[in-house]
Amino acid sequence: MAASADRSVSILIKEKALDLGFDLCGIAGARPLKERESILKNWCAAGMNGEMNYLARNPERRIDPQSLVPAAKSLIVTGLGYYTDKIQSEPGVPVISRYAFGIDYHTVIEKKLEKLFAFIRTIRPEAMGRSFVDSAPLLEKAWASEAGLGWQGRHSVVINKKIGSFFFIGTLILNIELDYDEPHKADNCGSCTLCIDLCPTGAINLNRTIDARKCIANLTIENRGPVPEDIIPNLGRRVYGCDLCQEVCPWNKKVNQKGVQEFELPEKIRNMSPQEWISLSEEQFNNLFGTSAIARRKYEPFMRNVTIVTKSDV
Repeated sequence: MAASADRSVSILIKEKALDLGFDLCGIAGARPLKERESILKNWCAAGMNGEMNYLARNPERRIDPQSLVPAAKSLIVTGLGYYTDKIQSEPGVPVISRYAFGIDYHTVIEKKLEKLFAFIRTIRPEAMGRSFVDSAPLLEKAWASEAGLGWQGRHSVVINKKIGSFFFIGTLILNIELDYDEPHKADNCGSCTLCIDLCPTGAINLNRTIDARKCIANLTIENRGPVPEDIIPNLGRRVYGCDLCQEVCPWNKKVNQKGVQEFELPEKIRNMSPQEWISLSEEQFNNLFGTSAIARRKYEPFMRNVTIVTKSDV
């Protein structure tokens, strides 16, 4: 049982996280997630990591937060919602995922985590550690469940009862002991299999993992080469990411999020016509997407996807 001082510090940390704009904050004790190791190894052995060969390297490091912060004792896991219903307005345009609508989430969350860390140092000056936003070999979704934020749905994305699954995960790994939340153990998906049934490429496995070789999100974002020919008919005009498995999830039918201005889709992009997408120059691409996650994809691969989904209209 944590000391009362640790409990009061943990409460202050969570209050500060909400103050900074996070929707969720939970705290987990650092330990190797041994129960996840075989899942990761089997997934990679089956080739379901696709071209992401780095995921197969050193799986024992991925399950242990002390491989990132040697003196790790606590993980503060945050959730920041990015859902918006202000989507692209023009019919027949290339579709981009909601997570890439606004400013790159790495930038937004890292700044908030830096402020949270600075606050923690004011009450626990001995605190040392690192922040992570999809930037290190860390099983973020597993740690979100460990910290009580939610459960991994059948589509593998973490779902929270209050705000659904459209949220980013940010983590602070620290060398101080805190009061820990109960891991989320319940499976609240019940008998629902909508995400599996409606995935256009059959990429969702029965064990809550994703076959990256079939996943539209992976193939339009991480994949170095062109989208495989057999996947193209199922793209549904998606050129950067795919939200379908989350859109059909009943837990997202009434998304209770306050909205984050940085993650809103700029009006100029929202109103782009099909022709404007097709004729997008590199300069225009940089002006429109230079601060978004899409910039990581680079102009030529992105436009290759645009051409694929609009070629019948050219």
